[in-house]
Amino acid sequence: MMVQYQREITVRTSGRGMTEITRDVADVVAESGVMTGLCVVFCRHTSAGLLIQENADPGVQTDLLAWLERMAPDGDPRYVHDDEGPDDMAAHLRALLTGVQVTVPVAQGRLALGTWQGIYLVEHRVRPHTRNMVVHVSGEKK
Repeated sequence: MMVQYQREITVRTSGRGMTEITRDVADVVAESGVMTGLCVVFCRHTSAGLLIQENADPGVQTDLLAWLERMAPDGDPRYVHDDEGPDDMAAHLRALLTGVQVTVPVAQGRLALGTWQGIYLVEHRVRPHTRNMVVHVSGEKK
């Protein structure tokens, strides 16, 4: 039997950084009852993003955030959009680089992530924010 299941998850960030949300997404997959299918996670913001990345070595997060800073520095004088401060346009550019959705297969009722993979919300703004993601699971139940 094919099913569609959807729930919103909310994460309060502490400012710029990466927050692992794998467990929250896995809980939605379990609630859905889907055994084989797809899970799409969509971030409903233009200054935050989503990544699937290594969750074993925190140095990976440090390096990724440093790279994003080099690609889209805060306060670049060429930016026109700075309505909410010097990190405003940089956050939008970083969201462009990270993307706002990830898709993960569901196999045997679980996210089919690799051993060292985790799903991360990436907060691109300096200040804390409340971020909302829509998790949509579709597929076959037993």
